[in-house]
Amino acid sequence: MTTVTKTDRPGTHPLLRRKPIAQISEEAGGGSDGGKLVRSLGLWHLTMISVGATLGTGIFVILGTAIPDAGPAVWISFIIAGIAALLSAVSYAELASLVPVSGSSYSYTYATLGEGMAWVCGWCLVLEYGVSVAAVSSGAGEYINEAISTFGLELPHAITAAPGADGGIVDLPAMLLVVLAMLLLVRGVKESALVNTVMVVIKIVILIFFCVVAFSAFSAGNFQPLFPMGAAGMSAAASRVFFSYIGFDAASTAGEEAKNPQRDLPRAILLSMVIVTSLYVLVAIAAVGAREWTWFQGSEAALVEIVRESIQQPWVAVVFSIGAIIAIASVVLTVLYGQTRILLTMSRDGLVPKVFGKLSAKTGAPVQGTLILGIAIAVTAAVIPLGELADATSIGTLFAFALVNIAVIYLRRKQPEIKRQYRVPFFPVTPLLGAAMCVYLMLNLGASTWIVFGLWMLVGVGLYYAYGRRHSRVAALSDEEYRALTAVPLQTPARSTADQRL
Repeated sequence: MTTVTKTDRPGTHPLLRRKPIAQISEEAGGGSDGGKLVRSLGLWHLTMISVGATLGTGIFVILGTAIPDAGPAVWISFIIAGIAALLSAVSYAELASLVPVSGSSYSYTYATLGEGMAWVCGWCLVLEYGVSVAAVSSGAGEYINEAISTFGLELPHAITAAPGADGGIVDLPAMLLVVLAMLLLVRGVKESALVNTVMVVIKIVILIFFCVVAFSAFSAGNFQPLFPMGAAGMSAAASRVFFSYIGFDAASTAGEEAKNPQRDLPRAILLSMVIVTSLYVLVAIAAVGAREWTWFQGSEAALVEIVRESIQQPWVAVVFSIGAIIAIASVVLTVLYGQTRILLTMSRDGLVPKVFGKLSAKTGAPVQGTLILGIAIAVTAAVIPLGELADATSIGTLFAFALVNIAVIYLRRKQPEIKRQYRVPFFPVTPLLGAAMCVYLMLNLGASTWIVFGLWMLVGVGLYYAYGRRHSRVAALSDEEYRALTAVPLQTPARSTADQRL
């Protein structure tokens, strides 16, 4: 039995035109040159992509800022933040199984809220992915110096910091790290996924090693009182550590390179949340058990200090510094990967230049787009102090999360007959809470961050009207062609005149 979508009303404004799920799914795997991405990723690779993008350097330094807010209850703060992230993660899981393409929340928004909001979402993802790669990589120089200081060596500050940062000239380690990730992605997704898996396993082993050492000095008395800063302090810490969970959506950008996306994408997203949350809570409990909560005030490298004091060996700093560098490299690799796949999807729709959608016949990767994006981000990381722009990635991420929650509600109401491999539990309460949590966290961010985000959005609107609107394939359809497109069967896509135009 064939079911169809409701036909949109004639004359729908281009900004409100939606792209049907059937059409998105039919186009999946096709670049602007007609090539296809290679399906080579299984559940384990997909899970490691999400863990790699999420489990970054934050856990190595975040305890020094979160524990003074929450006290010994910081482990509860991690659970609360994990639940908040999980509310959006389950929405991602449902849509990833329903629309298993490389566009992530951009594609989900296009299918539900229309082209205008899809562009805004895509532009937010450019901020989240692109700027965060540059921001994360900028910490590599510090950890390299920490590792080699044991041998009496140090890189000159002039080549480890961007201009304007206390005499910095160029952040060479950050630039090289992005270039290496770019070159690895050019070789193909299978090789990149293998390297990322190795790096993720290494940083998990390092965190487990910390827990073993810290539990050897465990004292239950360090958890008394549990709430010295009250419930408000615990909540403040939860807001702070929430951003350690950003990145779980990375697997959703691999929808067209997964062997069994409908089955594996939801599992990978949820499994990565379980792994990351368990590690965060375990590390937090071990750290507080090893030291009184007041000890963490002003400590920027609490994990390293605890292990160094416990073992009293210089090699400890080297091990943890290398672990931090690997954590940075893993985040850079997976997030850069996600950015290239999102731009590939946007290029199919005509909203960004076609070069980002061209696939290599040899590797099946978007080589040209990866090179352009990688070089641009490498230069940004090397010579531009990111400042408030890096902080604005939080708003962009939360905005995209909120749109995904709304998209789940929309599709359940408008197209309930579509077969879903995974369904959000306790609908509609879960996505409503997820969207509300995202809005709440956005409102708690500073005014300067909102100003930078507003300016970023103005630039995005300008680019859309200068290029995207004029080249959009959906906006270029006549009303008759658009009506034909939105009447495409959901389960068995058919070719129509509008399909051929797309």
